[in-house]
Amino acid sequence: MHEVIVLGASAGGVQALRTVVAGLPADLPVPVFIVLHVPRVGPHALPAILARAGPLPAVDAEDGAMARGGVIYVAPPDHHLLVTPDGMRLSKDPPNNGHRPAVDPLFRSAAAAFGPGVVAVVLSGAGNDGAAGLVEVAAAGGIAVVQDPAEAQHPSMPERALELVPSALIRPVDSIGGVVGRLVRGGEGLRAAGDGPAA
Repeated sequence: MHEVIVLGASAGGVQALRTVVAGLPADLPVPVFIVLHVPRVGPHALPAILARAGPLPAVDAEDGAMARGGVIYVAPPDHHLLVTPDGMRLSKDPPNNGHRPAVDPLFRSAAAAFGPGVVAVVLSGAGNDGAAGLVEVAAAGGIAVVQDPAEAQHPSMPERALELVPSALIRPVDSIGGVVGRLVRGGEGLRAAGDGPAA
């Protein structure tokens, strides 16, 4: 049984995230944590955007709060989002890959806390954030999913993730929500390494 879903995105990521959350099941039994590279100051509308896009509520993550299944938690501006067995933490540690929030700290914390219980997803983005964290998720026995770079608005993050984790599942963004939902329930026979692109 998978216990947590973590997603990371950057440039082009808002539309990708909207598409993914639109495909998540309304009765998803685990929490979803999202990092999108956003400016450190200024308006922050991502939770509202995602709540409108799909069936699950979306809120800003809060330091020390417990996570509930079926809720999307979004990293607020200028804070790394970390997950622990006891809930979530917000961190003002230095920027990672030039970003705060950054994807790698989220993925690394999930791998350390939940090991094979993690499903981690890298979506559209420039740069290489998320790739090193995805390595740790895979090494801990979790499942790595990457948006097909050929369709990503900005393919750098998916491409780098696949360079470091070639066994990751490569999926078009409009199928990732459904794939994740099935993986959480153990019904998606996709765990084999080197599964590669969907036909």
